[in-house]
Amino acid sequence: MRQHYEAMPRNDANFVPLSPLSFITRTADLFPDRTAVIYGERRYTWAESYARMRRLASALNGAGLGIGDTVSVIAANTPEMFEAHFGVPMAGCVLNTINTRLEAETISYILENSDCRVLIVDTAFAPAVVPALESLPADVRKNIRVVDIRDAAMGDLAPVGDEDYESFIGAGDPDYNWQMPADEWQALALGYTSGTSGRPKGVVYHHRGAYLMSMGTATGWPLPQHPTYLYIVPMFHCNGWCHAWTMTMMAGTLVLIREISAANILGAIDTHRVTHFGGAPIVLSLLVNAPEEMHPKLDYKVKAFTAGAPPPAAILQKMAEMNFEVTHVYGLTETYGHVTQCVWREEWDDLEFDALADLQSRQGVAFPMHEGAAVMNTETGELVPRDGETQGEIVLRGNAVMKGYYKDEAATSAALHDGWFFSGDAAVWHENGYIQIKDRLKDVIISGGENISSVEVEGYLYRHPAVAAAAVVAKSDEKWGEVPCAFVELKAGETVETAEFIEWCRGQMAGVKRPKHVVFGDLPKTSTGKIQKFVLREQVKEKE
Repeated sequence: MRQHYEAMPRNDANFVPLSPLSFITRTADLFPDRTAVIYGERRYTWAESYARMRRLASALNGAGLGIGDTVSVIAANTPEMFEAHFGVPMAGCVLNTINTRLEAETISYILENSDCRVLIVDTAFAPAVVPALESLPADVRKNIRVVDIRDAAMGDLAPVGDEDYESFIGAGDPDYNWQMPADEWQALALGYTSGTSGRPKGVVYHHRGAYLMSMGTATGWPLPQHPTYLYIVPMFHCNGWCHAWTMTMMAGTLVLIREISAANILGAIDTHRVTHFGGAPIVLSLLVNAPEEMHPKLDYKVKAFTAGAPPPAAILQKMAEMNFEVTHVYGLTETYGHVTQCVWREEWDDLEFDALADLQSRQGVAFPMHEGAAVMNTETGELVPRDGETQGEIVLRGNAVMKGYYKDEAATSAALHDGWFFSGDAAVWHENGYIQIKDRLKDVIISGGENISSVEVEGYLYRHPAVAAAAVVAKSDEKWGEVPCAFVELKAGETVETAEFIEWCRGQMAGVKRPKHVVFGDLPKTSTGKIQKFVLREQVKEKE
């Protein structure tokens, strides 16, 4: 009878809040002497990494930080960045990893909006971070403690803060008795993504979501025990697709490289016998176009995740010839990274590469940890037919969906409603359940795996004294996938040379955001003055 089942109490013996923090305790206890991290000449075992994480947690708590306090990190893929993925939430704090490619203005906004209490910063990024800190209001700046990561690989760089990372954690306890979260819904991480408003929006992750994301990734890839993972994906991207937590769960070895180049990637694969890595299609292009003498002679398959844009057929073919097995995945910052994958099907085994590439370019089906991935007619609220032709919006549901946008209830409500997260991506749904993106509903440009808000770039362009109106759309690019293309309407009587304008942009925004093409002329508008971007997109396509 129902009452007998419902009478059974939930207690500490049969219900434990889910958190990826449990992975480090198991792995450090079970495999203390296995190598956890390789970074140049630095090596840490799992026992050593865990001790450093506990020191960080202890130091943060000792500094007066606790549940709900934000700790920001601006760093390359270094051991310190990896340690922060555990040490910060061990202290009950929220980890905010910031894109190292951002300009000072945006960094400053994030530090203030996130209510940052401690900033851990790689001194190599001082040129953007120092002016970002200086531009903060005095009452905000005084509440941010700055801790420097001084990477010997970068030489003796000038400090940003008043103390270095090693001294900071050196005051912490390597045996610190940190506590698991009492509530799995507790905030774990805060990551910023460009929104259509032009201002970055803070995406909040919870412990339960990160735990299940890791479980789903290990199952869906799938991962063996003790993988050797080359960390190419920046850890500021969706917390490195959550692979820091996943690889810890599998007691793997994380190979970290600072500079992303074909020589460094292929060299690391060859030297460390890397089994897995993730990266945008531009990374795959780097590898296949590298000189033949760089290519390692692999006697095993290296498995790779790629996301951001569909990989071209020629790239897939060359990767296969080099003994790389590529899987296309799809996700957003709002979904902890990848939540769908193009699962291989047996009937594809004998297909030619051109036909196969079309199938592999699809965004696919939901990962095991994800409850739903569908395509919806947002006007009717009904799912579109699985005919591969009818377009709708990709909608997602599951534990790997954000809590919401930090301090932005309106944006949260707009994205999360009626039981779904609305992605903003237009797609079709195929008969076998595979989703395929056809267009982008949001004005987001994906360049080299980086999401660029066209509205944000337009905001910078409007700062030019000669600009009357501006619109930015995506232009396809062989190397980057997409690049920003600016359409600019000048004020009456004004003239600007293209090279001069692009040079001006150089001083206004990060390199990835700068328009690579500029077209001057009157912009197409509606009767109410709204710029018709669809007309501009068609113009770009006609010229490609």
